[in-house]
Amino acid sequence: MSDKAELRFGVDLVTFHHPGFWGVEDYAGIARRAAEDPLGFWTKILDAVAETGLEGIEMTFPPFDWQGAVAAFGSEAGLAEALSARGLRLCSGFFAELALGADLTDPAVEAGILASAARYGDFLAACGAEVMVAGLPMRQTPGETPARFFDFDAARALADLLNRLGALLAAKGLRLALHTEGHSVFAAARDVDLMLLLTDPAYVGLCPDTAHILLMGGDPVQLVERHHERVVIAHWKDATGPMPADTPIDDLIHDRHRPYFCGFGLGRVDWHAWMRLMRRRGIGGWAILELDAAPDPVGDLTRGLGFVRQALLPIPA
Repeated sequence: MSDKAELRFGVDLVTFHHPGFWGVEDYAGIARRAAEDPLGFWTKILDAVAETGLEGIEMTFPPFDWQGAVAAFGSEAGLAEALSARGLRLCSGFFAELALGADLTDPAVEAGILASAARYGDFLAACGAEVMVAGLPMRQTPGETPARFFDFDAARALADLLNRLGALLAAKGLRLALHTEGHSVFAAARDVDLMLLLTDPAYVGLCPDTAHILLMGGDPVQLVERHHERVVIAHWKDATGPMPADTPIDDLIHDRHRPYFCGFGLGRVDWHAWMRLMRRRGIGGWAILELDAAPDPVGDLTRGLGFVRQALLPIPA
């Protein structure tokens, strides 16, 4: 990465996953828009990001994925040209396949994940990106039977796969960063501590998400203070507070998260303490401003970037 003390601001494209932005009734309508007019779909996204004043984009799940973008612009070079024409960069890509619920101890599943990550990594490297952000498997709803424990043995098996994934990406000039996804095995403070202990820091880094750490009852500043040397990229996001301990963890868990997210500076993230930590520890690189499924992403991101510039960036080292 470039000078760690320099912060650059981008956005994860999940921010644009709201039917209101696309003038459709539901999420299925967004997918139809992408399928019917891929170039128009991606042109609207890139124009919107450029309008906010942000510098970079993070690819995510379909239809905001790298395959869709390449198909829309005809090639990786076509995508790179479209980004450059708007003063944008591809900074990172979110890799969700570890979190899909498959048995990661199955050699065939593992081989498929590594092969998929290799293809994604080739794309990211070709487009000048620096980081692959990975979400980890979700936890089980507390009280379900039979109980599945995320104990030392389970964590060690997952860490072995992550180490090899990180080494695969490092050979392509990329860094792997684990995302603190709420209700996953990498969000609560104990789980983050455990996984970072078991993974090799030369190959596995950290992508703290301030809002998701809050959802699990944690303190983003305290958690990142403990692991500041592992931060590769960060998701800057606000939330109103922790979610109930008995929240069901199922296919709707991400929908359940959304009511707890809010605009920058309107929640319980202590942004001034967060910025002082960034300065004190010399943490820079890409800071990803993210709003899950915002109906007015341009307005919300513009206000968020304004808040960062006016209230946070002036904070001294």
